[in-house]
Parts: sequence; structure tokens; C-alpha cells
Amino acid sequence: MAVRGPARSAVRDDLDEVFRRDYRLVVGVAARVLGSRDQAEDVAQEVFLSFGRTSVPGSQARGWLSVAAAHTALNVLRAGRRRTVRELTAAGEADGVVPDVADAVVTLEERGRVRAALARLPARQAVTLVLRHSGLSYADIAVALDMSPGSVGTTVRRAESALRKELSRDASSD
Repeated sequence: MAVRGPARSAVRDDLDEVFRRDYRLVVGVAARVLGSRDQAEDVAQEVFLSFGRTSVPGSQARGWLSVAAAHTALNVLRAGRRRTVRELTAAGEADGVVPDVADAVVTLEERGRVRAALARLPARQAVTLVLRHSGLSYADIAVALDMSPGSVGTTVRRAESALRKELSRDASSD
């Protein structure tokens, strides 16, 4: 059954083209945050569904999609961290033992530590850092985040410094 009239216009005409062009970019940004291609593909699906309902011009799609992928992936990280704490708390209550907070924070893999520290950064710093390390230029990031290219450099440097402090804080708590 063909969809006619206003219902058809609810989806962007350029969605297929933008999807084919930028899917790898969106998955790449999300994978850098999450460390999992499977989770990154789930994030990409959510991002493209959201993009399909926007009026963002096709010429600005790359920046919008990159920012949306970074934000969505960071939200997945944060939700996972909250779920882990809830599960540990529930397990501790069931056993009559209060879980050690350090056990919930400590991770064996360096990448996991970096992702956790990244999730604790302010959203703007985390997104800027992820986009820069996903290969976007300062100019692309500036357009995507509505900031000057000079501010991008400053934000990246501050984000890197904050990330190092978070990682040092984690290392000292081990």
C-alpha cells in the first residue's frame, strides 16, 4: 500500500542519500565513544531516525549527524553506568552486603577507563573531543556546534586536560 499525502512528507526526501553518504561517519563517531560496533550501529539507527524528522539542510547534515551520534553514544554510556550501579545495589541488597563503590568504578581495560572518564566530562567538551578524534576539522566542528574555529581548539585542549585529570583521578583511586 503506497503512502500518499501529508504522511509521506513526514520523511525527508534526501534521507536515503544522506544515510548512504554519512552512515560510516555516524557509526565511527559512536564506536569511538562506545567501543562496540554493534552498539554504534544501534546509535546510528536512532540518529538517522531523528534526522529524518528534522528540517536540517542537507548541506549541514554531516555536522548535525556527528554531534547527534556523539551525544547519543554518551547517553548510552551514562545509562549503562547508571544501570550497573542499580544492578550492583540490588545485588548487594539481595545478598545483605553493601557493594564497594570502587568495584563499580574500577575496570580492567584502559579503553573502559577512558570511556568512563569521557562520560564524566561536560557534554560540550566530550562532544568536541569525540568529533575532533573522529577526524572532523576544526571548521567542521565549529559549524556543527555553532562556535568559532578558534574556540574549537581551546575547547579541545581543555577537554584533553580535563580527560587527563579524570584519568589521573581514576588511577589514584585504584
